[in-house]
Formats: sequence, C-alpha cells, structure tokens
Amino acid sequence: MEWFKIYNPKAMNSFQFIAVTGLVMSAVAHILMHLWGKEVDSFNYLYVCWGVLFVFGSIQNLRHKPEDDDHHHHHHHH
Repeated sequence: MEWFKIYNPKAMNSFQFIAVTGLVMSAVAHILMHLWGKEVDSFNYLYVCWGVLFVFGSIQNLRHKPEDDDHHHHHHHH
C-alpha cells in the first residue's frame, strides 16, 4: 500500500482532488455563512458527500498499481 497517495497532492487522483477542492470550498462557504449569521444544516451532508468521494478516490488510487501503466503516460490497458 502506498499511503503517501492519500496525503500527497501530486499522487492524488481526480476523485481525491475534486473531493479536497469541494471540502475546502464548502468550508469557506460555511465560514462565510456563519459570519453572516446564517446556519445551514445541509453543510453537514456536503461534508459527508465529499468525505465519501475522497474515500472512494483513495481506494481507487491505492488499488491502482503503477506497473499497470506506461511510466510516461497513464494509458489504461483494457
């Protein structure tokens, strides 16, 4: 298992990158809403969704074996 793939941005796959971006944007929006005095319960669901997406991406990433593709380009052999 190459655990660095979970926390190293360069090794992240698109699912993880999208999830992290989504989490950050949700958190920023959440903070802004909080500053405006608006409490939005649905943000909790957003975090869960992004979290699930990140976990899904991490699993996909960890299952992906480097020897499966060319080292120059990511060609998926069918």
